Amino acid sequence: MTAEAVAPRLRSVRATRYVTAFREGGSLPGLVEADDDGLYVVKFRGAGQGPRALVAEWLVGEIGRAIGLLVPDIVQVALGKAIADGEAHEEIHDLLVASVGKNLGLDFLPGSITFNPAVDRVAGPDWAAAVVWLDAFATNPDRTVKNTNMLVWHGRTWLIDHGAGLYAHHAWRDPAAQAERPSVDRIADHVMLPFASSIAAAHERLAPLVRHELLDHLVDQIPDEWLPDDAVVGDARLQRAAYVTYLNARLDASPFVAPAERARITAAA
Repeated sequence: MTAEAVAPRLRSVRATRYVTAFREGGSLPGLVEADDDGLYVVKFRGAGQGPRALVAEWLVGEIGRAIGLLVPDIVQVALGKAIADGEAHEEIHDLLVASVGKNLGLDFLPGSITFNPAVDRVAGPDWAAAVVWLDAFATNPDRTVKNTNMLVWHGRTWLIDHGAGLYAHHAWRDPAAQAERPSVDRIADHVMLPFASSIAAAHERLAPLVRHELLDHLVDQIPDEWLPDDAVVGDARLQRAAYVTYLNARLDASPFVAPAERARITAAA
């Protein structure tokens, strides 16, 4: 099976109109209309978190999709200089100017509401375990009761906002060694942990779905604009190699599984 058969392409659209800002969080994402008539929640390359948040959004989101979780379609959104011309708000205007070029968008889910574990149905213990497994694998600390980063839309739960994942890439040193650290310090706060079945069993089910060719293919599609030269690793080509090394080594060594399983057992006690 070819890589193209196991992973989606990062489809490109062109922004035609900036609609409004989303005030949640610090990155100031915006609702943008594109030339395919779609509406997208755009994470901007010029935001405070920088372009690596876009890389994490793409990689973690598509890994989640590969293991059967629902993630809004992810696209590359091209912003032209004119997009900021009609924006009177100074902060947003400056953000749009700083983000001219390639950004990341998630398909807008109109009418969706934030998942609330106190009232919304959890799809099942194996589904909850898959969400925990994904976030432990991707070192994503940002799915708690206070901030679930999940939406309910048409009766199903969708995962969003993965830009905080893969935080090793903010300080690359030795990707293979970094991959072998558990890096699950906040897993006990995961919103799905009390609902999850065995994380060890989830690893047995899900790890084979995240094949090395899938990871290679996803990493290969990261735009150069999201990979400015890194003082330690180097240029975009070398950074892609670092991601491949890190993700494959983490999948193979699975240092996150046992700590996550211990946290689950403690939460259930």
